[in-house]
Formats: sequence, structure tokens, C-alpha cells
Amino acid sequence: MTRPIARIASRGSPLALTQSRLVRSALAKAHGWPEGETETMCPIIAIKTTGDRIQDRPLVDAGGKGLFVKEIEEALLSGAADIAVHSMKDMPAIQPPGLIISAVLEREDPHDVFVGSDRQPFARLKPNAKLGTSSVRRQAQALRARPDLEIVSLRGNVETRLAKLARGEANGIMLARAGLTRLGIRPDGAEVLADWLPALCQGAIGIEIREDDQHAARLLAPIDHRDTHVAIACERGFLATLDGSCRTPIAGLARVVGQALQFRGEVLTTDGRTFWTASRDIASAVREAADEAGRDAAREILERAGDALPRF
Repeated sequence: MTRPIARIASRGSPLALTQSRLVRSALAKAHGWPEGETETMCPIIAIKTTGDRIQDRPLVDAGGKGLFVKEIEEALLSGAADIAVHSMKDMPAIQPPGLIISAVLEREDPHDVFVGSDRQPFARLKPNAKLGTSSVRRQAQALRARPDLEIVSLRGNVETRLAKLARGEANGIMLARAGLTRLGIRPDGAEVLADWLPALCQGAIGIEIREDDQHAARLLAPIDHRDTHVAIACERGFLATLDGSCRTPIAGLARVVGQALQFRGEVLTTDGRTFWTASRDIASAVREAADEAGRDAAREILERAGDALPRF
């Protein structure tokens, strides 16, 4: 019987499992694992996190984005799993001691899409329409553009939120384009919000390991996408310096262009009426410099915003 080479800890949602299978497929291709044996060589352990169990209120009221990773990281630390697969936008700015992000897959399109119940774009939402979202960032950005909108809390996975839209619980919803792409879902009339900054690290799949696990590090090294890893280093530096979570409306996007990195980030008040932006361009796109560029952009916003910065 083939013994597992690596056990993957994952959330149990359809999207999370799809992402874990993408990681497993990348490993199988990189290491030439025999077809038909990958599930045995690299089993996926589905874990129901606190964030998955809480469906009756926004996560902002329950403790923040760490609720999607706590139990998964506990499985890593206890030795019940060897690697953990995360949507990087769900990761808190600070990881528990002893854990690191070892590799990142190539990023999908990081932008949001708007899906209207009448298949019309966001700009054509009727006055005082209901927008379904539990993201304070999406709420703030939407209200900045359309202060008349009524925000209704909408939790659940992609399929659940699309079903709620179809039932008329909202006139429109916003979803991550990356998740729709990975699930193969193409809602009619979906509008890519290319001019809106996405959530930090949205569209990136991160792979976490124990810091002292050299076997896992060597296993993952061939599938690490350098440019994506550099970009999320910048975005996570921005997040860490702002001490942000899903409680704070923060957005930003870093891109590697050749050997350079370009970053733009913003922080908003929850009603979208006030916001601060900062951008950085650096010539050398390496992880350490990218992290510092993100932190420097955050320090600029902290200095300019002062006591007006949203704090929860």
C-alpha cells in the first residue's frame, strides 16, 4: 500500500477542496507521481472551521478572518497534516509561531465581479437597491459609488450566495472572479469590476507548512510561483502594518511587471465617504523589498489619516 507523502489540510467548501486538488495536481506534475495514486499519496483532510460553522452573523461580529484558518493551522501544528491550503485573502496578517507560507500558486484574476438579479451591470442598479455582501470592504467600495444602496448581509459559499440572489434576497451580489473561474461557474451578465481594488491577496492560493519541516519545503519548492509570492508579500506587508482584518475596509493590489513591482492600496471608512490611497513602485521585485514597499505605503496612510482611520 502506498504511504502518504503529504497530507493536505483544507476547508471543506467546494471551492477550498477544488483549490486543494489544484495544489495536489501541481505536486503530482512537478514530481511525476503515477496517475491514479495521487489521492493515496496526497490525501486531503477536510476540516470544518469556525468561520464555516458561523452562518447566522457577519464574521466581523464573530472575530475576523482568522476564523477560517484556526483549526487548519492547529492540524498542522499537531502533526495531523503536513501542508495546509488557504485562500490567501483569508489569512491573518500574522501567523502562529512555527508556521510559514512556503509556496503560492500562480494567481488567478484577483478582481471582484458583480452579478445582478436582472443581469444588468452595477451602474444600473435601481435606486435604493439591495446589495448582498458580508464584506466590509465591498460594502465601503459600493457605498462610495452608490450611497443610496441598502447593504444586506449575505453569508455562505459561492453557490449559496448565487441561490440567495436567485431567490430575491438581494438585487445584486459581489463575488471573487477567481473563485468562479476555479469552480467553472459563469453567471449570466457577470461584470468584472476591473477599476475596483480587490481584497488583499485575493485570487492567490497559499500553502502553509511547519517552519522546521524541510521535507515539505523541498516538496513545495517546484510549484512556488515567484511573481505571485512577491506580490502577496507586498500586500501582506501593507495589511500587517495597518493591523487590518475583515473588520477594516482595506483593498490593494500588487503586480510584478518584468523586474519591477507596482502597488496601490486603500483604506476606507465603512460608509465609503472617506478613503485614503497610497501607491509604490520599486525597481527590484524581490520578496523582502516588496514587503517593505507595502509597509511603507501603509505607514503613509497611517500618517495622513491619523485618528480618522477606521479602528474596530
